Amino acid sequence: MELVKCLCLESLNVDTVKSASVFKPAVILSATCGLYEVIEEILSSFPSAIWCLDPEHHDLFQIAVINRRETIFNLLYDLEEHAHLVTQNTDSHNNNILHLAGKLAPPHRLSLVSGAALQMQRELQWYKEVENFVTPSYKGKENTDGKTPAMVFAEEHKDLIVEAEEWLKDTAKSCTFAATLIATVVFAAAITVPGGSSTESGLPIFQKQRPFVVFAVSNAVSLFSSVTSVLMFLFILTSHCAEADFLYTLPNTLIIGLVNLFLSLASMMVAFSSAMYAVFGHNRAWILAPLTLLACLPVTLFLFLQYPLLKDMIRSTYGPGIFGKKRESIFSKSGNRSV
Repeated sequence: MELVKCLCLESLNVDTVKSASVFKPAVILSATCGLYEVIEEILSSFPSAIWCLDPEHHDLFQIAVINRRETIFNLLYDLEEHAHLVTQNTDSHNNNILHLAGKLAPPHRLSLVSGAALQMQRELQWYKEVENFVTPSYKGKENTDGKTPAMVFAEEHKDLIVEAEEWLKDTAKSCTFAATLIATVVFAAAITVPGGSSTESGLPIFQKQRPFVVFAVSNAVSLFSSVTSVLMFLFILTSHCAEADFLYTLPNTLIIGLVNLFLSLASMMVAFSSAMYAVFGHNRAWILAPLTLLACLPVTLFLFLQYPLLKDMIRSTYGPGIFGKKRESIFSKSGNRSV
């Protein structure tokens, strides 16, 4: 970085043409590798470096899109109302920046996101974000192969869509089986209440005891949440899985299904523990303690196994995202040279 700073200071004393020839290789390489600090330092002293082009006629932001470097792409937010002017460049194949967003990400960048469904979601997020910066006419513009950006996206991602659909439906099948099993168990428990019913009134014997109330409530919560999760997973299994569905609809449905599945499992364990307490009472605490600990084991295992996936999906679907203005505008710190 010290070398870059020295070059930037020296560039203030030479003409624009010489500065461009010095900074061009550094800008292209930094945009490819996502070296935001280098780009920031160069553009602070030499804003016109955003017009540097590689041999394929890709500018700084097109290179960032090709290599999925969001920190570099987010510099577009610093340009504000001038951003649409920067995104009008086309490469040697007449691809605009939206065509390039429609191409599949490099494998080393795609693999940073786990699961084919989340990878497809990230690719759609990139495409939609770039789409916000281009003029409407560019959305239907054809390249030298006669393809629009949407056509490029569909062709490049057809294999990933198949993988994402298979991954989602396999996950939904496994979870549907678990949710159905829980619903069956808690429904049976609701009919055959712990302790049985009074032969005279037909009401549960333990109905006035607090553990029985806990059992009834947790059992009902488990039943409702398990049925809800089954419905969510069935929606995924019967869904057509169109491209746009991977952006929000399918991930959101899977999140709701997994959360309800966890809630049903936890509630079922609470119902089991409260039923044991209602039956054995205070007199056999030595039995209740290990049973309660064992009841926590399935819940803990579920969290351990599913939490990483659930966390990634929630962060990707509802989180702040990777796009947007993250820092102070570097162009506000620029020297006398204009963009």
